[in-house]
Amino acid sequence: MRTAYSVETVRAAERELMARLPEGALMQRAAAGLAAACGELLGRVYGSRVVLLVGSGDNGGDALYAGARLARRGAGVAAVLLSPDRAHQGGLGALRAAGGRVSDDALRDIARAELVVDGIVGIGGRGGLRPEAAQLARAAWESAPVVAVDLPSGVDADSGEVRGEAVRADATVTFGAYKPGLLIDPARERAGALRLVDIGLTLPEDADLEALQHADVAELLPRPVPESDKYRRGVVGVVAGSARYPGAAVLAVAGALRGGAGAVRYVGPAADAVLAHFPETLVHAGPPDKAGRVQAWVIGPGIGEESDALEDVLASEVPVLVDADGLRFLTPRRVAERAAATLLTPHAGEAAALLGCGREEVETARLASVRELAARYGATVLLKGSTTLIAEADGPVRVNPTGTSWLATAGSGDVLSGVTGSLLAAGLTARDAGSAGAYLHGLAARRAAGPAGAPILASEVAGHLADAWREVTD
Repeated sequence: MRTAYSVETVRAAERELMARLPEGALMQRAAAGLAAACGELLGRVYGSRVVLLVGSGDNGGDALYAGARLARRGAGVAAVLLSPDRAHQGGLGALRAAGGRVSDDALRDIARAELVVDGIVGIGGRGGLRPEAAQLARAAWESAPVVAVDLPSGVDADSGEVRGEAVRADATVTFGAYKPGLLIDPARERAGALRLVDIGLTLPEDADLEALQHADVAELLPRPVPESDKYRRGVVGVVAGSARYPGAAVLAVAGALRGGAGAVRYVGPAADAVLAHFPETLVHAGPPDKAGRVQAWVIGPGIGEESDALEDVLASEVPVLVDADGLRFLTPRRVAERAAATLLTPHAGEAAALLGCGREEVETARLASVRELAARYGATVLLKGSTTLIAEADGPVRVNPTGTSWLATAGSGDVLSGVTGSLLAAGLTARDAGSAGAYLHGLAARRAAGPAGAPILASEVAGHLADAWREVTD
């Protein structure tokens, strides 16, 4: 599992470690890891040209000491000092002693560089870059590969927000722990490939953010045993579709069946379309409480104005996933009254409606938005988007590392609801079901899009769910 910690937590761990180490030892550890990563990206250090963009803090010191190490290996290293009077003096002295120099023409040196190191602002930075730094960052992106020191300058380490211009890096070398902003858009897309350098920090067991990997998801996924029957595997009820949107029902049922459900009970007006595609589905005209035994409900995709069914489902004593149209009729009080788990799966627009704010506010502050939704509704919330986040009122937020931008297609959310509902019915907690469902859904989409990426249909994503399951569990 990849974990991320807030700036406050990392700073506290750094202070505790520095109290036990000789002065400057921690910065030297960071610089050594940074220099090694830069050397790997260059391939050939001797004779290469490296430019350091150096701010006034320790971030700039890390860059200077790493530059000194590269200069000792034969690189031509030039430092662009954004605040010459406040540059790290020890690092600057080390660079000069190793044969490096201070640039007297920043744009010229950047244009000639084979690698640019972004050491402008550290993890404590807030807001976008100042105009001079922004100009250098743009020039660097247009000229050479960019390596960010700890995180791209101009992004918020704790939230992933980008309030103004920021560095766009090809790779980020981060120290001690991942920071939440490195894993959450819009900052994540500016970080490039991530490399974690262990500098010996002792961190709390509970992180601020978690990103599950194959092994973590494999442990969560239920597997049938010889004694299994459809109820032991999980029966999920699906209330979806309408005369106008019968396809939503088909896609949600597809996700549930291919997500591992022992059986799917469908309730709604699209029974003929569902049976035409999946004859194994158990259909019922409704209402939901008359459809038969289920261990979880999925409601919302394509239901239109059908609020009576939502009330019926919310009155049940099993976990409920509410998506799409179903979200429009929810109130925090109604969700809080439920004894069983409730999982809400909005996209940014639906989340904005639930929070009473603009969509842009959600998209630019995804972490804060998902946390607020979870607290306000007393539910588990899966916020769909370029980085899917899963949050509860307390505990680490989970970020899904799989997926592709090709998932921005009609019906993909219906498939996600189905597969996640099947995992709820199998007995996973809402948090685990949301995490594992999003992970499988993203892998399936990648398989559908192919290595080079290509337009995909939601039905193709559903068709690759079994392949995603095998990829995780093999």
